[in-house]
Amino acid sequence: MPVLVSINPLSWESAFFGVASARLDLDGELPLGEALCQPAELWQIKVPADRLDVIDAVSQYGFQLVEGEADLAMNIKSTERQSGIRIARESQTDALHAAASQLFVQSRFRAPWFAPDASARFYAQWIENAVRGTFDHQCLIASDEAGALQGFISLREVEDDVRVGLLGVLPQAQGNGVGQRLLLASADWGRVRQLNRLRVATQLSNLTAMRLYLRSGARLESTAYWFYRKGHDPI
Repeated sequence: MPVLVSINPLSWESAFFGVASARLDLDGELPLGEALCQPAELWQIKVPADRLDVIDAVSQYGFQLVEGEADLAMNIKSTERQSGIRIARESQTDALHAAASQLFVQSRFRAPWFAPDASARFYAQWIENAVRGTFDHQCLIASDEAGALQGFISLREVEDDVRVGLLGVLPQAQGNGVGQRLLLASADWGRVRQLNRLRVATQLSNLTAMRLYLRSGARLESTAYWFYRKGHDPI
């Protein structure tokens, strides 16, 4: 059975990275081969891990595995405010910008698909936008007793859920429960807004994050793989 897709042009990503990119979404109306005849410098597709037929098909069309991804969710029940956690202010944007550019250098926005500094720039811009509420709705930060930044988490309200965007803990603060406090504070943020669940996606290779979410009561809901294909490659 042919794989049918729809084409989703990634306008913001294309402008930001300088690479004309488009995502192929499954269960559309175009056969995969026909879709790939359209102009694009980079094709992206996210395939559920159990869709082996699609994985085989995209491999035959020259797509390459970029990374695996896990989606997790935890119910928001009774929560409490966490000490040392507060809403990020614009005056803290520079510190958050610098931290995010260092913490998320390994991602699917990496060479050879993007420029070597692309991942750092992307996540720095993401957390900056979150502080301003222009992508994620809120950024919470963790600080030590002296007020030094320890970590951050960005949050977005999506229907009845809280979606975690970025969660980062600075190297000098790791191993001290900062990530756990940020996650609990995020659940409290959602409870105040009468939301039902906290949802998060992370790389399958990020075992530290996976352990944190599972230890905090999250359940693994699905896994998927990202594949890329350069548009000029022969079909």
